[in-house]
Amino acid sequence: MNITLQTQTPPTGDLIIPVVQTDLTSQLTDLSQKLTLPLPTLQRDFKADAKEVVTVYKADGFKTYLLGVGPNPKAMDWLRTFRKFFFDQKGKLSAQVTIDLSQVEGDVVESVVLGVRWGGYDLKLYQTDKPDTPVFFSDAGQLSLLVSPRTEAVAQEAFIRAEAIAQTQRQMLDLMNAPANYKQPQTLADWAMNSGKQHGYSVTVLDKTELERQKLGALLSVSQGSDVPPVLIITDYKPADATNVLTVGLVGKGVTFDTGGVSIKTSSNMHLMKSDMGGAAAVLGTVEIAAKLKLPIHVVGIVPATENAIDGRSTKPGDVITSYLGKTIEIIDTDAEGRVILADGLGYMVRHYSPDILIDLATLTGSVIAALGYHAAGLFTANDALANKLTEAANQTGEHLWRLPIWDAYTEDIKSDVADVKNFSGKPVAGAISAAKFLEVFTENHPAWAHLDIAGMAFTDTEFGSQKNATGFGIRLLTSYLQALIAESR
Repeated sequence: MNITLQTQTPPTGDLIIPVVQTDLTSQLTDLSQKLTLPLPTLQRDFKADAKEVVTVYKADGFKTYLLGVGPNPKAMDWLRTFRKFFFDQKGKLSAQVTIDLSQVEGDVVESVVLGVRWGGYDLKLYQTDKPDTPVFFSDAGQLSLLVSPRTEAVAQEAFIRAEAIAQTQRQMLDLMNAPANYKQPQTLADWAMNSGKQHGYSVTVLDKTELERQKLGALLSVSQGSDVPPVLIITDYKPADATNVLTVGLVGKGVTFDTGGVSIKTSSNMHLMKSDMGGAAAVLGTVEIAAKLKLPIHVVGIVPATENAIDGRSTKPGDVITSYLGKTIEIIDTDAEGRVILADGLGYMVRHYSPDILIDLATLTGSVIAALGYHAAGLFTANDALANKLTEAANQTGEHLWRLPIWDAYTEDIKSDVADVKNFSGKPVAGAISAAKFLEVFTENHPAWAHLDIAGMAFTDTEFGSQKNATGFGIRLLTSYLQALIAESR
């Protein structure tokens, strides 16, 4: 399906008119005249509630859809409304569709395009009896976005950004939704290598032999129970003119399947642990988008990738391992493995790249879900300015964050009698906070570090399927954050 911007309505095809629930009487009066519909009937049948749809059949065989977006819609409201509409209606749409955005601001185009693209997402990755692709989402499909000449320049920028994000995020959804037998650590590395070649950024992959040589003992310890070797993926995007630009370091947890190791998980939801590389998806996706958009900022992404399996060789509770930074870790719970591999990812980042800003993302704890549910990720940082900037980006994109404390009072939870730190407090409370305090140890007191626990946001219920599936959380958030940093530095 091809998408273009237009300033004049194409002559044929279905038409979608989004209606904001503000000044509704005036809008419905105009629509009743335009569509030759009785105003009282239209007022009775259509309230412009979010995701509400009224279909008007036209004499030429095509349809006009009135699509409610609710009151004062934000970016995520536009995205979700159009995602649901196109997912629900995809089999009923004509090949040619126009969305009339001439009465709204141009930056809405980004959310609309992302909603349309994701409405066509196919979760049936491995089904052999899939139905034919709906004509609108086939190569024959054509979507025209009708914008006002006044907003055309802004709309064009938003459109370019949306297409870059949509293409990358779709690939991340496929990777996250893939089962472990289709997705190993090397699969992530291969994706990064291909992306780097296509979009012009550097990718280095440390294999098991190199990890052993460089003594990334924390990553290696988690991988011991698996026949699948671990890798450390380093992606490095530098703009053409890299003089006096900020360096942002991103570290993402890349556990391609998590059994819990010796501290094995219960079987009921273990199949969902194919999603435990949500942080890796956010990091890999953001670096690719930065390169595609040629953002004037230096972005380094590091992904420690491994399986956490169970075997006679597996790390055992009570074992003491040595991380890349030389700090020792007592393993209390082998199911708290994400923070262990991030210890080496963070350590490698600060030692080799000294980023101005350091952010890690991970599907790390069930504790953060207990605290925030499925509506926000946990934000941990001692840096108020960084917290504010990330929160602004979160509010703008609708990928919400909520700041939680990282006070030194919680350091007691990670103290070990036999090693420098332990990887699990053993307490049934403040699990997300003690995990953040553990990670903080391996940042070498970085003054602008933030940890995002995205466990409740990266893999959740959507309209695409009957089970939880990938959301790509973090990619839009980080892209918006990088663009805000660029704007601030100008």
